[in-house]
Amino acid sequence: MCYNLPMHENISIGVDIEEISRFKNKSVEKDAIFLDKIFTKNEIDYAYSKNNFAQHLCVRYCAKEAIVKALSEFKIDDVFYSDIEITNLKNGQPVAKIKKYPNIEIKISLSHSKTYAVANVILFK
Repeated sequence: MCYNLPMHENISIGVDIEEISRFKNKSVEKDAIFLDKIFTKNEIDYAYSKNNFAQHLCVRYCAKEAIVKALSEFKIDDVFYSDIEITNLKNGQPVAKIKKYPNIEIKISLSHSKTYAVANVILFK
């Protein structure tokens, strides 16, 4: 996916890769506390509506981790995973938003295979 990058002085990047197997045995019933710490209700509902829910949870976790890494360049350390929401546009394009920092623009790319998920982000402040 290619992006036309706006002109900004403050740009930061982040990347994360994870093994999908970390999320294969997570259930809404027995792992609610864990899931609620990391994901929004919309993200949980979206992931568990899919046959391969672990891929969707894992790639969203990667995105959140990549965003937190990129935020550190801006000296922002008060964002928790549940403050970040990853959704999709109707065409499938992923979109990320940080509740506490709506002024930070995020460009995001997500991908997964059978065993790994990866996310790349570019943040503009």
